[in-house]
Amino acid sequence: MNSPFLDTALEAARAAADVIRRYYQNNLQVTIKADKTPVTDADVETEKVIRSIISSRFPSHGFYGEETGQSAMDAEYLWLVDPIDGTKAFVREYPMFSTQIALMHRGQLIVGVSSAPVYGELAWAEIGKGAWLNDKPIKVSEIDSVEAGAISGGNLKTLANGPRWDRYGKLVVRAHRIRGYGDFLHYHLLAAGKIDVVIESDVNILDVAACSVIVAAAGGKFTDLDGKALTLETTSVLAANGKLHSTVLSALA
Repeated sequence: MNSPFLDTALEAARAAADVIRRYYQNNLQVTIKADKTPVTDADVETEKVIRSIISSRFPSHGFYGEETGQSAMDAEYLWLVDPIDGTKAFVREYPMFSTQIALMHRGQLIVGVSSAPVYGELAWAEIGKGAWLNDKPIKVSEIDSVEAGAISGGNLKTLANGPRWDRYGKLVVRAHRIRGYGDFLHYHLLAAGKIDVVIESDVNILDVAACSVIVAAAGGKFTDLDGKALTLETTSVLAANGKLHSTVLSALA
């Protein structure tokens, strides 16, 4: 049975999907924010709908949103929301975008919902209770060697400019398959046992918080590239099945 937290996150994700479908492929006006990322009316309205649902259920909880800002950041429970993760894809009218909703309890991420309404995937999880994709339970793979594994990379600019780039090159040469699925998709694939490792070096916690819960609840391990647990300041990812994480971490060290 789902907790009230997960039920609320799922309700918010479904309401968000209704807004997104209404705006999708409607030639939206795009505004460039101070951080040089795009935003549309769809982003803002979607987050307002999510925030309204969460606030009505849990008025004492904190909220950290991509578009509507922060409130009660020191609350015991903190919701992390990116209404449209992949606005550039949304604007260019291809389906590689998603809504990301996560709940953090005293610094630990405990609930995650990743909804890609146009692509057609809805993944969710609660720590200790398992993970699901489109109503089917999912688990990470049992692959235990890089040579048999599939690695997906994304947002690698910082990695390319740093000391790990050469090590990354040596790692991918060893791998059975290399892909760059990106955004929500490679985390869904990892949690479902269809790929084995995800590496990213330029992320925001709002982009990956929900997916980190899904991967962890499916039996994987999700850290930054230094092997540290995720925090609000996290900017990189090493996610893998339970058997490959330490191997890849050592290879990139």
